[in-house]
Amino acid sequence: MRKGRKALIATVALFTSLAGVATAMSAGASTSPAAPQPPVPKQDMVIDVVSANGSGCPLGTAAVTVSPDNKAFTVSYSEFTAQVGADAAATAFRKNCQLALNVKVPQGYTYAVASVDYRGFAHLERGASATHSSLYYFQGERNTGRTKRTFNGPFDGDWQRTDAFGVSSLSFLPCGEMRYLNVNNELRVSSGWSDKHKASFLTMDSTDGNLDTVYHVAWKRC
Repeated sequence: MRKGRKALIATVALFTSLAGVATAMSAGASTSPAAPQPPVPKQDMVIDVVSANGSGCPLGTAAVTVSPDNKAFTVSYSEFTAQVGADAAATAFRKNCQLALNVKVPQGYTYAVASVDYRGFAHLERGASATHSSLYYFQGERNTGRTKRTFNGPFDGDWQRTDAFGVSSLSFLPCGEMRYLNVNNELRVSSGWSDKHKASFLTMDSTDGNLDTVYHVAWKRC
């Protein structure tokens, strides 16, 4: 439906500003001196994208660029839009993309995803609705960060959301183990009682290409 729209630029930046999050888990923090915050590793994290699968990123439609300092990578999509109505295909109402990331952390440290910032664009006719679902987990673990947001029409414009996890729910990569970080995003649109001749869609791209997805990291010494 949105011919000419720029491909999605989803920049996933790994920040180290939350280095002290894990220390707050100490049960006696309020009655004893605060434990020293673990220093931010001097060496950079290195990220390899092992695979990109799903209807939102079929073969040849997703490109990955790692920043020179190895602290961020950009994933560019060209077909990550879910849509219904008008001439949309019957299967276009749902799109998903799963990335398997091999995140190499400096020796002596481990990390957890503490919060994620999402942005996108949506056009929903009156009566239509859409959802953005996401989850991220370490390979072989059940403790997932699963979230979902619903949008209701009429809606036309950029959207943004932030997923923040409490300290007690943070899932750290087991020290010394190499497991992929799986990141899955799903877009789904329902026409509801809207005019079926008019298009409704939800996407994670933008006409100006300035939208990004930011994964904030909490550090912990092993």
